[in-house]
Amino acid sequence: MDFDFSGIIPAMPGLWNGMVMTLKLMVMGVVGGIILGTILALMRLSSSKLLSRVAGAYVNYFRSIPLLLVITWFYLAVPFVLRWITGEDTPIGAFTSCVVAFMMFEAAYFCEIVRAGVQSIPKGQMAAAQAMGMTYGQTMRLIILPQAFRKMTPLLLQQSIILFQDTSLVYTVGLVDFLNSARSNGDIIGRSNEFLIFAGVVYFIISFAASLLVKRLQKRFAV
Repeated sequence: MDFDFSGIIPAMPGLWNGMVMTLKLMVMGVVGGIILGTILALMRLSSSKLLSRVAGAYVNYFRSIPLLLVITWFYLAVPFVLRWITGEDTPIGAFTSCVVAFMMFEAAYFCEIVRAGVQSIPKGQMAAAQAMGMTYGQTMRLIILPQAFRKMTPLLLQQSIILFQDTSLVYTVGLVDFLNSARSNGDIIGRSNEFLIFAGVVYFIISFAASLLVKRLQKRFAV
């Protein structure tokens, strides 16, 4: 079979726009997921059984369903829920629905990463901070979480790589990310195989480079 990759160069502007969309989804999903995941982790570590059980149920639920279902649900079902609550049509759009879906889905995984990071800090530091008169919130914000996030950085990056790859699922709601841009450009000129191969190479290079960074950070933080 003859391959002709010459059509990729003229399509670069469209492919770049698709990559920008992919990176936007990933960054916003990671930032929102880490913030929500940290809150959930603190709830799971709370002495309140109610908060701990609510956070645990959230984590178990979202870790038990596929991301594709979450994206589709937010895109199709949430507008109906908002209409039932407000009585008005409230379209949230494909981009917003995907960002929210990524945030809530990834929060379940970031929660467990943060929880493990917090639990890895010696309990004596918490006791010492309380003996100095610091509140629980001050201890977490100033002592525990900074050390925990330093240890968690490689795992957070690793989960971010997974999300970078999972952004390709937004094709279900019509968003044009990098993979969908490559597919559509290939279909236009009748060179789908070449464009999909190119997209696969780009995903591999970015993911592999990020994986090397994760390994380097793991060695550095281990020391």
